[in-house]
Amino acid sequence: MDFERAKVDVVGRVGVLTLNHPEVMNAVSPEMLNGLISAMTYIERPDSGIRALVFTGTGRGFCAGANLSGGPSSGAFKPEERDAGAALETMYHPFLRRLRNLKVPLVTAVNGAAAGVGMSFAMMGDMILAAKSAYFLQAFRRIGLVPDGGSTWLLPRLVGSARAKELSLLGEKLSAEKALEWGLINRVYDDADLMPQAMALAEELASGPTVALGLIRQLYWQSPHHTYEEQLDAERQAQKIAGRAEDFTEGVSAFLQKRKAEFKGR
Repeated sequence: MDFERAKVDVVGRVGVLTLNHPEVMNAVSPEMLNGLISAMTYIERPDSGIRALVFTGTGRGFCAGANLSGGPSSGAFKPEERDAGAALETMYHPFLRRLRNLKVPLVTAVNGAAAGVGMSFAMMGDMILAAKSAYFLQAFRRIGLVPDGGSTWLLPRLVGSARAKELSLLGEKLSAEKALEWGLINRVYDDADLMPQAMALAEELASGPTVALGLIRQLYWQSPHHTYEEQLDAERQAQKIAGRAEDFTEGVSAFLQKRKAEFKGR
């Protein structure tokens, strides 16, 4: 299924959301964001059959950041009229919230440069996989802007405050292997192995108890905002929902019968 500068392929129970503007290394434009929003609507449809999602890019880059041509820095805008944050509120944030609220596991497969907001996109994954040639770059300081796309929230939680500030203030490339060492990502593969490994991982997740996995995502997104007591309450409510799913009945039956569970995703 093709959308504006994005596409969705469905392989069994796995959806693959691909940034699809390789001529500019998948730099994000308003057109692409419109396409991504439409793609998410398709992915979220109950009849899509998607139980895990892989997020990647076409060509040699995952995402080079925002496409700056024609933006607020162009000569069409006087300095006092510029609002470099307007598109964040109206376009980027709605897409990022869709990723956050996704009810199935999200695997990001970083196949090349993940710069600027492209790095923010990559960090949205529950599992973040990268090719050995990939790198991560907080490119904002190079053009006189601040990190966005939620990166100032995500980065310190993934790598700690000191490393987060270092990446943002210096704007230096972080290799895939160093990102793995720092705890930013989960796994690194040879370039040719990245997508097969991402698909295998997504299929493993897609074969799991969808309701429970979606609730696990929600709990970890909620956790930084909660006190310990609040998180105990959140876990209690999530367990109530998970315990009413058909997959819980199947999971317990399989355990007692000493066989592999066959989860139906409901």
